[in-house]
Amino acid sequence: MNCIIVDDEFPAIKELSYFIESFSSIKILEKFNDSIMALEYIQTQPVDVIFLDINMPKLDGIALSRVINTLKNKPLLVFITAYREYAVEAFEVCAFDYLLKPFSESRIIDTLQRLEGFSENLCSNNKITLWKKQKMFVLNINDILYCQANEHEVFIYTKEDQYKITSSISDFYRRLPQDNFFKSHRSYIVNLDKIIEIIPWFNNTYMLKLQGINDEVPVSRHNILTFRQLMGI
Repeated sequence: MNCIIVDDEFPAIKELSYFIESFSSIKILEKFNDSIMALEYIQTQPVDVIFLDINMPKLDGIALSRVINTLKNKPLLVFITAYREYAVEAFEVCAFDYLLKPFSESRIIDTLQRLEGFSENLCSNNKITLWKKQKMFVLNINDILYCQANEHEVFIYTKEDQYKITSSISDFYRRLPQDNFFKSHRSYIVNLDKIIEIIPWFNNTYMLKLQGINDEVPVSRHNILTFRQLMGI
């Protein structure tokens, strides 16, 4: 696993580099104090993880993350910031984690460990194992229509059934193929291949109708631009 660091504060880059090199096997490819230069690099080089500051000149971290989310091979995003108030926006763009400055050693180590273990939990062979009524079932990922978060659980819906796992919806989203699934709302993931109708809704949002079910899935205002790009609207 490799990463880049994007932060306009040199002491923060130095401290974070120390933690990454001392407590993980993650390789630091580059360090940027300019978000535009970082974007140019990401568009041409494969990157697994981006440690990203939010308050950046030219292009702030949230805006950069929205551009990154339009890429075919999206890296994981770990925001590093001194400001708590951006947390909701960060997780709207599917942040893997949100680290506050000054850094806590135990908190960073936990994040690094989760990053390194993340690849072990990825779906393989287009199959995923889910729980239902204390039994485990192996599903074809393409059978998933949508997913909905409810506190610390995620409910997964197919045409015939419903399953659940104990997870955050952002973590579960990362286990799914990014070419087919889209986190349309902070509480919803939708299978793009199952959409049969896009309904304009309040405040320039959408509701989505899916194959074989009556349920509708919302697209939040924060995710409209990315959704339109994905659907060619």
